[in-house]
Amino acid sequence: MSEPVAGAPVVVLNQLGTAAGRDIAALDPRVQVLDDPDSLPWTRAREADILLTAPRHGWREAPRTAPAGWPGRLRWVHAASVGMDYFPPWLFEVPQVSCARGVAAVPIAEFVFAALLAHSRPLSDCQVTGPAPWRSTFGRVSAAPPALLAGQTLGLVGFGAIGQAVARRALAFDMRVLALRRSQAPSDVGGVQAAASLHEVMAESDHVVLALPITPATHHMIDAAALAQARAGLHLINIARGALVDHDALLAALDVGRLSAATLDVTEPEPLPPGHALYTHPRVRLTPHIAWAAGDVVGTSTRKFLGNLARFLDSQALDDVFDPVRGY
Repeated sequence: MSEPVAGAPVVVLNQLGTAAGRDIAALDPRVQVLDDPDSLPWTRAREADILLTAPRHGWREAPRTAPAGWPGRLRWVHAASVGMDYFPPWLFEVPQVSCARGVAAVPIAEFVFAALLAHSRPLSDCQVTGPAPWRSTFGRVSAAPPALLAGQTLGLVGFGAIGQAVARRALAFDMRVLALRRSQAPSDVGGVQAAASLHEVMAESDHVVLALPITPATHHMIDAAALAQARAGLHLINIARGALVDHDALLAALDVGRLSAATLDVTEPEPLPPGHALYTHPRVRLTPHIAWAAGDVVGTSTRKFLGNLARFLDSQALDDVFDPVRGY
């Protein structure tokens, strides 16, 4: 592992804002901070030992090949992101790259539950503006009460920090939770049932949440064959990556009523082109990749980085180092 040069300051190029920069500078007198949220980060690689960045800082339009002189003096890049697919392959020429795994778990889990409740108990459809609609709405709802989440099955495809945060909330709602995960290690969340296959999750779930990284193995894993296995009326929620889902197959399943709804916070590409059917489909709730955006996101991301920075300064192994071979 790379170690700081004796006697020299450790320079951090910080792109998360001045508040983050103040916290970083206060951690240790050996640290020097360059606050620069605006420059393309690779243009300053010669000036810093550590880069703290996020996909929005020019990475989505990064050159296909490594810029001249990359990686400069960089010894570590920390991305304030869980998924790393927005970054070019040459980013990983830096000796160490870590990610913000777990930072967005609570905001995304709450987003999932907002979607679940909006699907099961759509209060916006029950708002009344006078006595007549009050009576008609009361009659309609009392004659056909909505389903409870309690007793329904929530399927999780992916069981990392986000999947586990969703599972804890689902169990509190007395839902049955079925999880498909890559690892066969025992779950840290008691009460979660392990699924043997994607087929099992699709066939047994009332709602399925996609919470896994995009890799060659997971690209379009929700395709026509997977959707054909879905329990009738399934509600699909994707808060991970748009490329996990074949959009054409999804639209076909929605059109024939195989799925009752899809809540999509991510798409392929982002944004979708003008006129795309997902924008206006009556069974689709589409949001612009904002499930993570709640609470003190920058502060939480900064604290995650500070823990790793302390380890770096003490020549300890970093947490949440990204493995480009595995894709997470």
